[in-house]
Parts: sequence; structure tokens; C-alpha cells
Amino acid sequence: MHISKTTQTCFFHLRRLRQVRRLLGRDVTTNLVSSFVLSRLDYGNALLAGLPYTTIAPLQCVLNAAARLVYGLLPRDHVSAAAIELHWLPVEARIQFKLCLLVHLTVIGNAPTYITDLLQPVSSVTSHGTVLRSATKSDFQVPRTRLKFAERTFGVAAAKSWNNLPLHVRIADNTDTFKWRLKTSLFCTFYDQPLKTAFM
Repeated sequence: MHISKTTQTCFFHLRRLRQVRRLLGRDVTTNLVSSFVLSRLDYGNALLAGLPYTTIAPLQCVLNAAARLVYGLLPRDHVSAAAIELHWLPVEARIQFKLCLLVHLTVIGNAPTYITDLLQPVSSVTSHGTVLRSATKSDFQVPRTRLKFAERTFGVAAAKSWNNLPLHVRIADNTDTFKWRLKTSLFCTFYDQPLKTAFM
């Protein structure tokens, strides 16, 4: 329901922007798309963690349509190059970005209690009286579950996403620095871009 409603609303705004696209120019169009479309794609998207790609595909279609609008591409044109130039992460990466950002806020003490309580640092877990080796990497404990649905819960999905991040991303104690490193890392992973040229 959330995905369907979001998709419907985003396409409505894209259709309206398409009517005045020639009058706006690329920069203004990009800003308006960010305000009216991307903000809706990102709202509450942490709840979509773990869903199969076929379920979140409509949101990716919105993102693709937005890139085509900004660059004036035809419906059948590929959009990867445009998305890379716009520095837009694909929907799956945007979900991971939100999850990891919430974990980062927990690490630096700026997250609400109801989020903090769902995460347990490995450093607080001992095995036979010995601190686990992974505690030195600022990992979070991934709760064990046998249910596929349970793997989508925040405590599981967020911990997995965080633990998979490179250490240089996780150790950033400044939120702006963390977001830049995180986006760069996800950008390189999902678009298979070299780290040095990802944002040049």
C-alpha cells in the first residue's frame, strides 16, 4: 500500500513537472524533482528493508523516470549514466543509506531511545568471559531468526547493513562526514564505480 501510494504520488508530480520542463532548465528541474519526488521516495524507506526487488521495483521506476525528465531522455533510453551524473543512489541503496544513518545516530548518541534499544553492540556481548573479536570493528549483534519476515526487522536489517560497511565509513564521528563517506561507498558498490572517481 505504501509503495503503491508513493509511486502514484510521485508520478503525478513528474507529469506536472514535464509540462513545464522546457521553461525550467536542468538545474531547477533537478531541485524540484528532489523536493517533490526524491523526498517521498526516501520517506520511511527504512521500513522497506529486506523486501524483494520485485516489490520495490515501482519505486526504482519512479527514480528512472525522474532521471529521464531531468535529462530529457526518451522512455526507452537507459538512465544509469544520468543517475550517476546526478549522484542519485538507486532505491535499494537509498534504503541501506537510511538504515546505516540511523545506526550512526545511535553510535554517536543522537538517536531516539526506541531505536537505540533495538541495537546491541558486539562490544557488550561476551563469549565465555571473553570480548568477541568483532567488537573491535564496532559491529552490532545480528539477532538470530528462523523466519524470513523477521529478517526485515530493524534490529536485524540495520545491524547487517552496518556490519557490511567499510571500517573507514563506520568510524566517522561527524554526521556530515559519515553521510558523504556512506554515499560514496554505496555509490561505488551499486554502480561499480572506482572510489577515486565516484564523485568527480
